Parts: sequence; C-alpha cells; structure tokens
Amino acid sequence: MIKPLEKNALVAFIERKDLDSVRAALKPCHPFDIASVLPELPPEQRVEILLSLPAKRQAQVFGYLDAEEQLALARALRREDLGRLFADMDPDERADLFKRLPAAVREAIVPGLAQAEREDIRKLAAYPESTVGAVMTSAYAAVPPDVTAREAIDLLRQEAPNRETIYEVFVIDATRELLGVVSLRELLLAPPESRVSEVMRREVVKVAAEAPRAEAARLIGEYDLIALPVTNGGGKLVGIVTADDAMEVAEQEELKRIQTFGGTLAVGGPDLDLLNSPFRQLFTARFFWLALLTVFGLATSHIVAAQEEMLEKAIVLAAFIAPIVDMGGNTGSQTATMVIRAMALGQIALRFSDFLKVLKRDLPVALALGGGVAVLEAVLAYTTKSLGWDVVAVIGLSMLACTVLGSLFGILLPFAARAMKQDPATLSSPVITSVMDLVGVLIYFGIAWIVLAHLFVD
Repeated sequence: MIKPLEKNALVAFIERKDLDSVRAALKPCHPFDIASVLPELPPEQRVEILLSLPAKRQAQVFGYLDAEEQLALARALRREDLGRLFADMDPDERADLFKRLPAAVREAIVPGLAQAEREDIRKLAAYPESTVGAVMTSAYAAVPPDVTAREAIDLLRQEAPNRETIYEVFVIDATRELLGVVSLRELLLAPPESRVSEVMRREVVKVAAEAPRAEAARLIGEYDLIALPVTNGGGKLVGIVTADDAMEVAEQEELKRIQTFGGTLAVGGPDLDLLNSPFRQLFTARFFWLALLTVFGLATSHIVAAQEEMLEKAIVLAAFIAPIVDMGGNTGSQTATMVIRAMALGQIALRFSDFLKVLKRDLPVALALGGGVAVLEAVLAYTTKSLGWDVVAVIGLSMLACTVLGSLFGILLPFAARAMKQDPATLSSPVITSVMDLVGVLIYFGIAWIVLAHLFVD
C-alpha cells in the first residue's frame, strides 16, 4: 500500500518530471494501490503516472478504477495513448468502457485497434447492460476435443498470458460449440497421450448470454465454479463469467435490493439517490403520493365530522378513534415491510402462487394478532374508563377487524405496486396508513351504529 509520505514523494517526482523515480516508486506497488492514489491527484498528474507504467500494468491499474474515474481519465488521455490502453485491457472491461465513451472518442479509437479487438468490442458491447453478455469476457481458455492432454497443456501455456483464467478449460469443436469442460488439474493428472474427449466432463453448467446477469452469479455461487461458460442461442461458446465478475454482479444486485427495500425508486423513473438525484426528481417522486394521500385524509376527516350525532350521545367513542385506526396502519406497515423484504431477498416474486403462499402464511398470524390486541384494548378500556360492555364490544370488534384488514392490505399492496411497476417501499407505509385511517373509521363507526343502535333511537 502507498503511504502518505510516498504519495507526497510521488507528486514531487512528477512536478520535477522525474519519471524514472516515479516508475521506481511504483514498481513494488500492487495495481490496486496505485489506482487508489490516482483519484486524489489532479487530472494531469493522473495521466503522467499512468503513462509512466509499462503498457500491461497501465491496463491493470486502469481496471481497478471505478467507472467514473475510468471515463474521466480516458477523456484526458491522447487518442493514441487511449488506443494502446484499450489493446491491453481485459475484453469485458474494454467493452464496458467503450460503451461509456462519447461517440466521437469511439470513432477515433476504433481505427487504431486490431481487427480481432474491434470485432470483440462490437460483440461484447452489443449486449444489454442487464444481461450476462454484458459482464462476460471473451478471454477464456479453450481446446479442441481431439488433442492429447500433453498437447492441451502446451496450448494453454501459449494462451495463458491473454486469458482470464486457465484453471477451467472449455472444450469446443471447429464451430465453437461447447462440448465439455476439463480442469487444469485433470489435464495434469491425465495420461499424457489420452485425448481431451476422454478426460472432459460433458455435463456442463452454462448460461445463455441473454439471461439476466444475476443468473450467472447464482449459478457460480450454487455450483462453486471458477468460471461459468456463456453460450449464444445456437449453443456456441461466446464467453465466460468468472467468480470475481460474479461477485461484482452480486454486490450490485444486493445494492439494488437495498435501494428497493429502502424506497428509492421514482414514480415511473430511475432509482432515487438522496444525495445525487436532482431536486425536481426527488420532489415529484414523493409529492404525487403525498398529494393523493391528502385526499384520503380529507375523506377521513369528513367521515368523522359526519358522526357528530353519534359522538354527542357516546362521547367516549372519540377517545378510541386514534388507537383503533392506528392499529390498522401499524399492522399493515409491519406486514408490508416483511413482504417487501422477502421480495428484496428474492424469496417471493410477482406471482399469484406466491401471493397465495404469503396470504396462507399470514392470515392465521393476523387473526391471532387481532384477537390479542382486541382483548388487550377491551380490557384496558373496561378497567380504565369503566365502560359498559356494549362500548367495550365496539372497541374490541373494531380493533380485531382493523388489525386483520391492515395485515391483509399489507400483503396486497406490495404485490399491487409491483404489478403497476411502482416501488412498493415508496408506497406501502404512507398508503397503508392513509387508507387504513379511512377504512378504520368506517369500520369503527359502522360497528358502533350496529352495536349501539339503542343509544341513537329518540
């Protein structure tokens, strides 16, 4: 790791144009450590440090920079320097950077690349960002089935410098159809004159290039793979996804789940970022729902105001409006949070069968919760307010109904939000609270009109 004093010395070497000292200072450093220093320096010094390194090392350091830093540095490099850097980069990283570059820069770089590199970029950059094809690399090790184990090892020795990994070797025919896989260990332990076709495993775990990229991470994790082969629609091998690439994909997917769970998806738009999203996007994404829920609040207040006659004759009912309607909102929010968490973790999806599964699981719990809080509220009301059994019955039944309905609504809303392509985390808590306020008031006064009808007869 580069220490602060070494960083200062590095800057001093650059200011003196002493590139030999720069190279000597960086020689023992890991590419990651060099990459971690670059963003702390002015743009022109970043370029000088990068260009002072050997060509292959430049590509290694560049690969450890985040996407924004790569783009900024690429724009600062001269076209010929960027072209040389491109030639030494790993194919997948090269394709990712190529897609982010402005069209004018791409056009300037392409003529300086070898035909094979141009074709490779074209293929890799063609896949949508959300697919396996966008994260795969074409730098895989492959051998034909009819060579001997000795010949296969000789081929790998030649290919090794330009391959992402040689520990998993894929067996392909002349048309690049994937026939099997063999590990380097298996080749080394096999009789030297045995054919690869005799040693290879024909049952290969693979993934389609058009599949969601999370599928590659899942397969690598479940089968404990070093590299996962990627095939096109015709079964031809087009690339591999390595374990470290899968780790990055898994981290990105987990970040998305956290964002979804936290309610950071705008209405009909991109993810919200509290620190980076523009004011207008933050405002409109949240104001729409708050404005809609204001209407629910107004309707609730009108319903309460319309019960003036009832409240005059049974004023004690007013004391229990808040705890009863709050219980529906609280229970619904609890349930919705658990459903959203299950969605974020991939335990349930937008399927009717999953909805029924959750409903079946939660309904007995909701009834038990409703019964428990209803009894508790009724006992507290009776002992602290000295109420009659008819009023206690209204309170208990209302609490039971609101708790159960709130829980059921907490199940329904996340699924409904997903079906409408909205973020359930953004909607669930405020919508449940407002809707259950309205529903709770209707339930409470409805039960009161039925149970306490004798009080309202003149």
